Amino acid sequence: MNRVYNFSAGPSMLPVPVLEKAAAQMLDYEGSGQSVMEMSHRSKVFGTIIEGAEALIRELMNIPDNYKVLFLQGGASSQFAMVPMNLMTKSGKADYVITGQWAKKAYKEASRYGNTNVVASSEDKTFSYIPKLDPSTFTKDADYFHICMNNTIYGTVYHELPDTGDVPLVADISSCILSQPIDVSKFGLLYAGAQKNMAPAGLTVVIIRDDLIGNAMDITPTMFNYQTHADNGSMFNTPPCYTIYIAKLVMEWIKNDIGGLDAMKERNEKKAKILYDFLDTSKLFKGTVVPEDRSLMNVPFVTGNSDMDAQFVAEATKKGFANIKGHRTVGGMRASIYNAMPIEGVEALVKFMAEFEKSNG
Repeated sequence: MNRVYNFSAGPSMLPVPVLEKAAAQMLDYEGSGQSVMEMSHRSKVFGTIIEGAEALIRELMNIPDNYKVLFLQGGASSQFAMVPMNLMTKSGKADYVITGQWAKKAYKEASRYGNTNVVASSEDKTFSYIPKLDPSTFTKDADYFHICMNNTIYGTVYHELPDTGDVPLVADISSCILSQPIDVSKFGLLYAGAQKNMAPAGLTVVIIRDDLIGNAMDITPTMFNYQTHADNGSMFNTPPCYTIYIAKLVMEWIKNDIGGLDAMKERNEKKAKILYDFLDTSKLFKGTVVPEDRSLMNVPFVTGNSDMDAQFVAEATKKGFANIKGHRTVGGMRASIYNAMPIEGVEALVKFMAEFEKSNG
């Protein structure tokens, strides 16, 4: 078997021990005589899976008791509508910081349901930085304040959270969930598509404070009302059963093999440092993000020559570095080095980059 180093921004690579365990249990999950893919979501067996998954994410992220954990579908993009439909119901106002394509889409969707205010944007420099925020520009009576915490396409991340006072802070954490500790109590709501850092595509995790549930707009579809899913333990309809199962295995791996989120952060910092240190000394390659806002998860870089970029991507692919091509809005390359990417994968990439530079620099 010849596995590549998969630098895809999502769906991304999964830990090999997780894939091996899932393979071993494919036909018979723990003596049930059936695969998780085919068992009833109402069965006691699956009940232990979804309850175990919730217990693990609560433990790993230290989620307070006054927050619900919801396992939903529709991707993080569905949350662009669900958030305003459920939260923008008092003043009808919300603040948004535009730091990339997904934050921009979230803002545009929310604008259909109320008054949205762009507090700041980094679009002027192709979202290569996190804008400094002036609290005097915040909407004092906003129903919530929305950020995209880690920007997958552009490789930026918030190292400091905005101080929004009594206004609930809402964050899309799709590409950084479970990558390091996060103080959940500082947020009113967190949401994440699981396909980047914790499971295959199909699962969306929402962590929401209790007081923000039950205030949905009258026009809110039943399936878009957080109350629906909170009241039914994420079982109002058939949940993404197999994806929840894999997420549980991933969280078991983080807890038992890695040692929790503090250890995961240390591991991710080590991986990122290897790549950023090379980029900072390279004469051919350069990172596209200002150093103070660099992500641990997504590292875009360029040579400055589109033909050279294309050559690098082609040669890297042949060498087993998959999905290294950058997003069209940035160009060049992007290495997404999520939790499952081993340190050896980053070391191998940097070694190849050095060889390519020597041959083409």
